[in-house]
Amino acid sequence: MTTRLTVAQALVRFLSAQYTERDGVRQRLIGATWGIFGHGNVAGLGQALVEYADVMPYHQGRNEQSMVHAAVGYARQSNRLSTHAVTTSIGPGATNLVTGAALATINHLPVLLLPGDIFATRPADPVLQQLEVPYAGDISVNDCLRPVSRYFDRVTRPEALIPAALQAVRVLTDPVETGAVTLALPQDVQAEAYDWPEEFFAERTWVVRRPGADPTELAEAVTAIRTARRPLVVAGGGVHHSRAEEALAEFASVTGIPVASTQAGKGSLRHDHPQDIGGIGHTGTATADELARTADLVIGVGTRYTDFTTASGTLFTGPDVRFLNLNIAAFDGHKLAGIPLIADARTGLEELTARLEMHDHRVAPSYVAEYTEDKDAWEHRVDACFEAEEPDVRPSQPQVIGALDAIVDESDVIINAAGSLPGDLHKLWRARSADQYHLEYGYSCMGYEIPAAIGVKIAAPERNVWALVGDGTYLMMPTEIVTAVQEGIAIKVLLIQNHGYASIGGLSESVGGERFGTAYRFQADDGTYTGAPLPVDLAANAASLGMRVLRAKTVRDLRAALAEARAADTPTCVYVETETADTVSGAPEAQAWWDVPVAETATRPSAVKAREEYDRHVSTRRRHL
Repeated sequence: MTTRLTVAQALVRFLSAQYTERDGVRQRLIGATWGIFGHGNVAGLGQALVEYADVMPYHQGRNEQSMVHAAVGYARQSNRLSTHAVTTSIGPGATNLVTGAALATINHLPVLLLPGDIFATRPADPVLQQLEVPYAGDISVNDCLRPVSRYFDRVTRPEALIPAALQAVRVLTDPVETGAVTLALPQDVQAEAYDWPEEFFAERTWVVRRPGADPTELAEAVTAIRTARRPLVVAGGGVHHSRAEEALAEFASVTGIPVASTQAGKGSLRHDHPQDIGGIGHTGTATADELARTADLVIGVGTRYTDFTTASGTLFTGPDVRFLNLNIAAFDGHKLAGIPLIADARTGLEELTARLEMHDHRVAPSYVAEYTEDKDAWEHRVDACFEAEEPDVRPSQPQVIGALDAIVDESDVIINAAGSLPGDLHKLWRARSADQYHLEYGYSCMGYEIPAAIGVKIAAPERNVWALVGDGTYLMMPTEIVTAVQEGIAIKVLLIQNHGYASIGGLSESVGGERFGTAYRFQADDGTYTGAPLPVDLAANAASLGMRVLRAKTVRDLRAALAEARAADTPTCVYVETETADTVSGAPEAQAWWDVPVAETATRPSAVKAREEYDRHVSTRRRHL
């Protein structure tokens, strides 16, 4: 039997029948579709979403990039087992997807992109918003999405949708391959009818596998752990994707091995777990980084070993250090010449724990005592950063974090992505639950936080969801505040005003850039932005978009405003001014280096001095071969 539908109608109906299943739990793969309509999709997918509104929920966005961020936030909160689709018109609507697609793919988070495309039949050439490419007639701006998509197809015939849709879902549900998936849909093909086999619309359940370790690799991993004197776990985002937090806690408790975390992996253990030693790398804690420098075995669990984690190759400097990489992706499992243990994170940890328990293996008590003492000392430093002796003065950024830390519980989710906040949060935040700490630091995309908070809140409506944004990030993409207001999505926005790019300002100073172009100020006579601060009222802007705004001038005000916002059942913003962008945040300085190349030749003393410091750090870099 067949059913005659348009391509767009068939796609929406197909997507509504796709499910994932892991550990016996089944849920819809595509929970909803975000869309902004134009001539490239209004008569196709727009009409189809009206036709099937009873089976495919729809969300109206304000910016195509932010719609992808919302879908990604939803997917992460859903443990990659459910996501959203995003449809746009052709032209700028489609190219606006590129940044969001890159973010999704880099972070291994599924999202389905459905941009409209130019006519497949080419009745008029060019059409509105078409990029003409003289050397190729089959290229459109949608091809910009190829390098940032894990799967890309252009559906130029109705019947081509069947294999394309099935491949798209295969990739979305694959724990190794997942990321952004793009089906480019020519606007004429979207509206074209076809006789579809009924089997295409049957419910399909895609089982998300948990592969175990190869016996030979497992035996080698166990031997490596048993012979190590100073092993250290580096927990990455793969721990969360696998929901391996309990397995990691059991592994750490049984063996006594300390656990440090990347930005994506923070919260893999609760902050008060005896083996949790906090963040690692350039933005990590002194406890974790000192252990990393003397570790003889680094056990990476679900981590990509980015330069922030490895301190650009200068952190793991033990003379005999080796790496053991538990990862579901072979590509990451072989990094740093490590011993690969290619398996699902939870399955692999359970297998390791069982084998090590058989041998009654545990690290030396002196090692446990060492990192326990260091962890306690770091916690005292955190307390000092959070403390405000004068509650009636303007807070520092760590004091803002401390005020929020004091009112949340394990049900709250905090979201951040860029600026100086990620470094402070990685060092200072005390994660109380596996999914409380939501940092997008694979792409560190300014503007991610507010739309991602909407996606998280849709996935977990019972949770308090906080978007932590600086003024630079806020100005990039505040538009989805309107969506939150429109749909009554009660996110909380903590908006911190420090009048510039505080993080890049500090980096600029350290590399000889003298904070050039990093402050939000009027231009001075010499062309630099060193005049008076701009008369910008971001709180008024948020209010103009429909959000309730609470202004806090002091630490005391901030505590009261945060408590009021947390209790609110409508979208609410807490606005606070901290130090200006040309002053330090007050958090402990970086505990490890990060490679940002410095000018090799310069006449200005700041750059000359910075280059000398750069050469000193570069000399400590190590290639693990």
